[in-house]
Amino acid sequence: MKEKNAWVMNGYLGILVIAGLIAGTVFSFVEEQFILGGILIVLAIVLGSGITMIQPNQSVVVIFLGRYMGTIRREGIVLTIPFTVRKTISLRVRNFNSNRLKVNDVNGNPIEIAAVIVFKVIDAAKAVFDVDRYEQFVEIQSETAIRAVATKYPYDNFEVDELTLRGNAEEVSSELTEELQDRLRVAGVEVIEARLTHLAYSTEIAQAMLQRQQASAIISARKQIVDGAVGMVQDAIERLEKEGIVDLDDERRVAMINNLLVSIVSDHGTQPVINTGSLYQ
Repeated sequence: MKEKNAWVMNGYLGILVIAGLIAGTVFSFVEEQFILGGILIVLAIVLGSGITMIQPNQSVVVIFLGRYMGTIRREGIVLTIPFTVRKTISLRVRNFNSNRLKVNDVNGNPIEIAAVIVFKVIDAAKAVFDVDRYEQFVEIQSETAIRAVATKYPYDNFEVDELTLRGNAEEVSSELTEELQDRLRVAGVEVIEARLTHLAYSTEIAQAMLQRQQASAIISARKQIVDGAVGMVQDAIERLEKEGIVDLDDERRVAMINNLLVSIVSDHGTQPVINTGSLYQ
């Protein structure tokens, strides 16, 4: 099914023609020309059945005896093919909030996910004839696409640098938009945006996964701190020896490295111990 333009003419001109036919009918009846008056009144009724009103950002699908005659996108009052069935389809942008879906991520962890879908109809003929109840079709396909995208990625991952549902919302939303567009193209629907509105672990594993997240975050932070501390100690030792401030042998170098690492990596402030010499010196 492909959208095409239906036959229309200016509605105000059509109303004037109908008014003229009614006036001619009255005049014919007054002059006792009943046959002419009957013909004129029938013509007025026929043309009157083709008058329709279209609001901005709406389209009307015209059907005559089960056959698609075209679509009217012209706003205002128009005169179209008489005795046709006319279905109004909104072309306005609409939002759809999905339900909270319970799915498994790529690692098999149960999560809760929901999204908001922004869409509009761009082909009224497809929306009417290619699918049954396109609004319901959009809802079902949206939930299917959300499930399909959610199963491709982990909820979160601190160990490997990869796409995750929580850490890469823009990329996931972009893929969800593309997935939805492929599914809704058959209904003549354009997906403007799809964005996650809710993402969380399911209640039965939420506490355990929170502890895992905290542990992974601590390990990741500790690794970064240690890497930075090693670099700082290395720079300090090299600078001291280069500028000739101290001359360290292997034993003292190891002791200084140990003290510096403890000072930098420790969670609490270090308390220096001052050696004032032995009692018998």
